[in-house]
Amino acid sequence: MLKGHEEILPSSEFPFIKKQNWDAYTPEEHHVWSLLFERRMKELEQTVSGAYLVGADRIALTAEAVPDLQAINHRLEPITGWRTLPVNGFIPKKPFFDCLSKRLFPTTTIVRTMEQLEYLPEPDIFHDVFGHVPMHANKDFAEFLAAFGRLAATFDDPVCAEAFARLFWFTVEFGLILEDGEVRIYGSGLISSSGDAANALGPQCTRRPFVLDEVIEQSFEIDRFQDVLFVIESFDQIVEAVKELGSRFSPMSS
Repeated sequence: MLKGHEEILPSSEFPFIKKQNWDAYTPEEHHVWSLLFERRMKELEQTVSGAYLVGADRIALTAEAVPDLQAINHRLEPITGWRTLPVNGFIPKKPFFDCLSKRLFPTTTIVRTMEQLEYLPEPDIFHDVFGHVPMHANKDFAEFLAAFGRLAATFDDPVCAEAFARLFWFTVEFGLILEDGEVRIYGSGLISSSGDAANALGPQCTRRPFVLDEVIEQSFEIDRFQDVLFVIESFDQIVEAVKELGSRFSPMSS
């Protein structure tokens, strides 16, 4: 069992781990992080969920340099039990869900180049840490994500998989929340992307109240702005959605 701030190393359980070599980041990579951080945070102050801003402060996320994942874990774990887990890129769904169930968030360590500032087709450390991790300091969202991982790891049916993929997409990646009468963003795809965020809050996107049946029936495309997104009233709503989805399916046989 993992204890405290124990570092997780490559093993048969976690063969996809790539230890972060923070000292190897170049001045240009630190500069890219700083540019992206300052540009997005300035916009997010007016558009993002308060839970994100509190989380970013609690894990001491700054524009100064590419974040040290061990330092983030040292701050994050005592709050919600979550940790970042450096990996070497995309990992298969099953181990990804297994990681979530253990409150481990697979995190790529690469930094995009200056030429890729506006768009990168695969995740990098800016998307994974800046976009995702501050939300893991919110206890309600943290519980939702762990519950999602536990549930998704127990199903292997295509119909179930599609339902889980859509729930993840319209919450973790492209989620919206109503706070103080205003729609704000909390999904990582919106937090890390100025264009996606502007679309989500603009006139071209249809924003619907979060209803589980509508969410899991709504298709999406990953390489274009979203036409439809869903607005929750609180994170309790998505915690309950995971419970409801789990009651509808039977776990895969072992």
